[in-house]
Amino acid sequence: HSPSAGQDCPIVEKYLENNPQFAKEYFDKKLRAEALSAAFAGQLDIKDTASFKDVNSVQEAAIIFELVQELQNSGNMEKSLHKVLQRLALILQADRVSYFMCRSRNGVPELATCLFDVTPTSKYETNLVNPQSEIVFPTDMGVVGHTVTSKKPQNVPDVTKNSKFCDFVDKQTGYKTKCLMTFPVVADKDCLGVVMALNKIGADSFSAQDEKVRLFHKYMTFAQVIALQNHTAYMFNVESRRSQVLLWSASKVFEELTDIERQFHKALYTVRTYLVCERYSVGLLDLTKEKEFYDEWPVKLGDVEPYKGPKTPDGREVNFYKIIDYLLEGKEEIKVIPAPPADHWALVSGLPTYVAENGFICNMMNVAADDYFTFQKEPVDETGFVIKNVLSLPIVNKKEEIVGIATFFNRKDGKPFDEYDEQITEALTQFLGWSWLNCDTYDRLNRMEWRKEIAQEMLMCQTKCTPDEMQSILNTKEKFDAEPEDCDQKEMYKLLVPNCPAADNVDGENLYSFGFSDFPVTEFGLIKAGIRIFFELGVVEKFKVPAEVSHGRLSVVSEEKGYRAITYHNWRHGFNVGHTMFCLLQTGKLRKYYSDLDAFAMVAAAFCHDIDHRGTNNLYQTKSASPLAKLHGSSIMERHHLEYSKTLMGEESLNIFCNLQKRQFETVQHLFDVCIIATDLALYFKKRTMFQNIVNATEPMTDEKEATAYISNNPIRKEIIMAMMMTGCDLSAITKPWEVQSKVALMVAAEFWEQGDLERNVLDQQPIPMMDRNCAEQLPKMQCGFIDFVCSFVYKEFSRFHKEIQPMFDGLNNNRAHWNELAEVYNAKMKAIEDQKKKLEEEEARKGKIKHFGDGGKSKTCTIC
Repeated sequence: HSPSAGQDCPIVEKYLENNPQFAKEYFDKKLRAEALSAAFAGQLDIKDTASFKDVNSVQEAAIIFELVQELQNSGNMEKSLHKVLQRLALILQADRVSYFMCRSRNGVPELATCLFDVTPTSKYETNLVNPQSEIVFPTDMGVVGHTVTSKKPQNVPDVTKNSKFCDFVDKQTGYKTKCLMTFPVVADKDCLGVVMALNKIGADSFSAQDEKVRLFHKYMTFAQVIALQNHTAYMFNVESRRSQVLLWSASKVFEELTDIERQFHKALYTVRTYLVCERYSVGLLDLTKEKEFYDEWPVKLGDVEPYKGPKTPDGREVNFYKIIDYLLEGKEEIKVIPAPPADHWALVSGLPTYVAENGFICNMMNVAADDYFTFQKEPVDETGFVIKNVLSLPIVNKKEEIVGIATFFNRKDGKPFDEYDEQITEALTQFLGWSWLNCDTYDRLNRMEWRKEIAQEMLMCQTKCTPDEMQSILNTKEKFDAEPEDCDQKEMYKLLVPNCPAADNVDGENLYSFGFSDFPVTEFGLIKAGIRIFFELGVVEKFKVPAEVSHGRLSVVSEEKGYRAITYHNWRHGFNVGHTMFCLLQTGKLRKYYSDLDAFAMVAAAFCHDIDHRGTNNLYQTKSASPLAKLHGSSIMERHHLEYSKTLMGEESLNIFCNLQKRQFETVQHLFDVCIIATDLALYFKKRTMFQNIVNATEPMTDEKEATAYISNNPIRKEIIMAMMMTGCDLSAITKPWEVQSKVALMVAAEFWEQGDLERNVLDQQPIPMMDRNCAEQLPKMQCGFIDFVCSFVYKEFSRFHKEIQPMFDGLNNNRAHWNELAEVYNAKMKAIEDQKKKLEEEEARKGKIKHFGDGGKSKTCTIC
């Protein structure tokens, strides 16, 4: 029978003692490769951890050699470190061991769980902490944090008596810590992580002897090697990515100098591989610091609440005018969203707005648990993408202005973005911000070139008033034998006034009448009439306008100088608008709301409102990509007229405001801004409701002084009425007597048709019916539509506002009746044509039916011969 195990033991022991060489070979072969390796792999049930101390150094060396081999082959720091922590748990007889890694986010160093609650028999998958489940705390908190800052091991026999202990982790896990030991993993001067052992098995605390165990130091050294190797590899990757990001972004930035959006896109798309995130989004901010004056009117009147939202550090409203999304997970896709909605997936959380407002770098992990920002917890789109970690940075130019926000989502390895990701993306955004200077410089150079082209074109058709033209009115040589600049101003006023026509008889026309017609008057006669208007306003002597300047200014503004010889928008139109402004102030009794300086500026602006018009509208300038369109983003022609007018103000010999004080001159320039920009009909619809509210408010007022004070004491109401007056002046031809209006309408139509010809022949585009001479017969119908849609409101409200302006509304209605008659004639003609066409079609159809009926007995598929 087989002997029992107890009987065989003495025999085996005696044999091994007598044969030491055999014993050594046997244990080297069996114990190292099988038993210990199996124990480390968790395949051997270790019951007595103390027996581990009896393992000899040869066997330990073999285990460490195996760990080194695994580390070299897999490069997985966590897996190798997990085995080391298992050994440390055995050596220290700790209940559990954990590893905390050091990192930094948002400039704050912190600790995060990497391997948690490791025991000699626990599995790697169980101990590895998912990035979304990390326990994170700052380095100034707890014993572990103190270990990082001091870089020294800590042995706490009783945590209740240690002031640095914090039960933050215990509260989250439900574990009760009694005693602990911590050991820093240090490379050079940096702490890479901390090993923490909790609750000594079989004792109340860890002893000083535990720290001196030789095997413990050996495995701690090995842990240090593992961490250092991983850190070195990671830093190499970081520096490689950083250099590639800067290299490629620099390459693409200098490739594109003309457009900042294309520049950003090229750089950001090229470096996408090195940003190691699943997607990122770039929001571009509006750089407008001040709103247009007409956008401020509703706020200042109290009709609209003032903006109370976030602003950038330099005071701009946070307004993302465009967002570019780079979706890199799965199939790469780029989405450009102009004027993105507030609920866009990258904006809805409020983080980009917060970064734009404060200029901070924001690095957030596990955003679903955040209470401050409202990140979507469910998938943001049909791809199933869920936001986990976010890194958002401002893009700042050399002027310290935040021009955009770059937001990166979900690091590809699942971990939160760290300080090195912050450094790489910050280097990228800084480079992009600085590169804004390239495009800005290029744009300024282009603007100089466009201005030069415009100036050269203007020089071809404009010059100053000639001495002969000056003498034709002032006649100083004959009277005083001197040039105008050498004469006394009062003496020249005496010469100037008699040479100007009387206000009630300008070639038979009355300047105080809304029905004034310029047709009987020559262009030069209109210059004299313009000077008479300034004298009638009483501003020439009051504001010390030099006589030669007042004449020279209007001469330069005239058709042969500032206004071009085009079909409609010429000096005659400019004069008519200035004259109507004069009539509204004087005949329409609106002068009472404005000072003399206001009236002076308003009439002068009206004369200049279409100066240097080219016979084409804003849309054509945009379509043809003219220098004007490139120079001015909106209200293209109006801004050009304004700039031209201010250029005249900058010329001393043409500046009728040259003797004003500085504050007065600034007021005049502002009023020019309001008046000339107001002639853009695209802005008319913004101001009409505000004007109507003013009319509604003053209509019930029986006391004239009350109504006057309601307007004149509020500069915004004055400007709104002024702007509507300019619209009424610009459209005033439609209120003139029918004999005048019908001719003017044909001139306007002819100029529109000329633009239509340009669109068809130069731009190769089909013009709209209003610009198409082939649709000339529809002119009466289009005039009725224009009156109803645009003009009627203006003159109806002005007639309600001041009954003295009723003649303009009456003239409008009279002209509409005439145009409607012509439209009905056209409609009758078209109806007759349609009836005749329908009759012919019916006749053809009837003949077809008869023919079909006659052939009804025949087969269409066979014939009997």
